[in-house]
Amino acid sequence: MTLRSDRALRLHKNLYCLLLLFCAALLSGCKPILFSTVGVLGGHHAQLHGGIVFDAAHRLKLDVYTPANADAAPVVVFFYGGAWINGERAWYRFAGEALANAGIVAVIPDYRKAPQARFPVFMDDAALAVAWTRAHAADYGGDARHMFLMGHSAGAHIGALLATDARWLARVGMQPRDLAGFIGLAGPYDFAPFDDDYLLDVFGRDRAAQDAAMPVNYVDGDEPPMLLLQGAADATVWPRNASSLATHMKQHGEEVETKVYPGMGHLRISLSLAAPFSAGTTTLRDTLDFVHRHSAPTR
Repeated sequence: MTLRSDRALRLHKNLYCLLLLFCAALLSGCKPILFSTVGVLGGHHAQLHGGIVFDAAHRLKLDVYTPANADAAPVVVFFYGGAWINGERAWYRFAGEALANAGIVAVIPDYRKAPQARFPVFMDDAALAVAWTRAHAADYGGDARHMFLMGHSAGAHIGALLATDARWLARVGMQPRDLAGFIGLAGPYDFAPFDDDYLLDVFGRDRAAQDAAMPVNYVDGDEPPMLLLQGAADATVWPRNASSLATHMKQHGEEVETKVYPGMGHLRISLSLAAPFSAGTTTLRDTLDFVHRHSAPTR
């Protein structure tokens, strides 16, 4: 057997094992198992600086993924999803490594979640993580002048709200225009009113309080450029969320791109950042194109 065929056989075996784990995780509804298997074939070439405390008072930490020999690299702060009630930064190692392997310094912070911490508590956590990144990006080979926010699902909501509602970044001495851009994966940006029990636990029952959590309500012409990525088959966060935010951005003359992927659902759009789930998708390529176009020259 040739070396090439040996590698092909091992790859097929790994893919088969990963597929079994993936199916088992879906059937059991166990996200930790699912996310812990995603990066198996990724190679783990990025350097991980893990468990860095950015808010000692609330025991919040973040992970930084750096490319080899990073020097003034673009920076992405990635907020993970989990419906504002669960999720862990370690689950999204695949996202941090995918970005770092492409030459980007990736920061994945934790934030407090409901029901212990309801809106808007986690917004202060997110703003503090962004401020920490701005202050320390150079320590990891990043350039804070080229800092982007990115997130999936609930994390995309958090990132979008930081990019539209100036109050949150103002609390840490920043403003939305300090950001080079925002990239949202299947983000809920315009979903009020609602009566789902868990959403009521997160955002409250009052309609005014619900509206206060909608990024679309804060677009005023002072936002960074946006890239909104959405799966057409997403049954968790309806595609109209992305189209609504894009409409508001365009009405204020803001730069926004929307890409809708046929047949893609809510979870796959996140997993498509990593091999082998990236096969046949352009999620990562579209993200990298956006980051590189808005990284130089400095805005």
